[in-house]
Amino acid sequence: MTDLIAKTAIDRRLADIVGPVIEGLGFELVRIRLMGGKTRTLQIMVDRPDGGIEVDECAAVSTAVSALLDVEDPIEDNYVLEVSSPGIDRPLTRLKDFDMWVEYEARLETTELIDGRRRFKGVLQGTEGDEVLIEIEEGGETLTIGLQFDWLSDAKLLLTDELIAEVLRQRKEAGVIDESKFDEIEETEGDEDDDLEPPATKH
Repeated sequence: MTDLIAKTAIDRRLADIVGPVIEGLGFELVRIRLMGGKTRTLQIMVDRPDGGIEVDECAAVSTAVSALLDVEDPIEDNYVLEVSSPGIDRPLTRLKDFDMWVEYEARLETTELIDGRRRFKGVLQGTEGDEVLIEIEEGGETLTIGLQFDWLSDAKLLLTDELIAEVLRQRKEAGVIDESKFDEIEETEGDEDDDLEPPATKH
């Protein structure tokens, strides 16, 4: 069974290189993508196993990964390294992610058409074997369907009030969020994500 952490061959090679270093620092690799453009960008999302990574921790990962990539030199062209947290509306890249976020809304996309569609929006219901269960609205009815994890090309949580409240609760419990900043978060309309997510670290 594959996962959505790395999609292309070069992404998988990079994941094999940087994954052990990230894990050695006590974090998990959530997603890695080498993006094209005039200057290529290597985007790496990391998180704590229990969630809630801080800005300085992203910077520490960036420093360690950058040093390793300088030695291994797997990317021929010049590139920019960006290390960030997954954010609130995070991508779901591993089977266990779908169990962690049961009862939260998500959007799933499949590589092939399933019953005439590739996109499924609904409420996660966990997993059953290698299947991801999601509750969707179909013709006025509520149905729970199962999609093979290997069929998925993309999956992410949808930003909802319930999700924001849950992430705030988790981060507060983990000591990541300072309650004194709550007023600032509430007063900023439309930028909740920016206030809560550590910015990317660039090198």
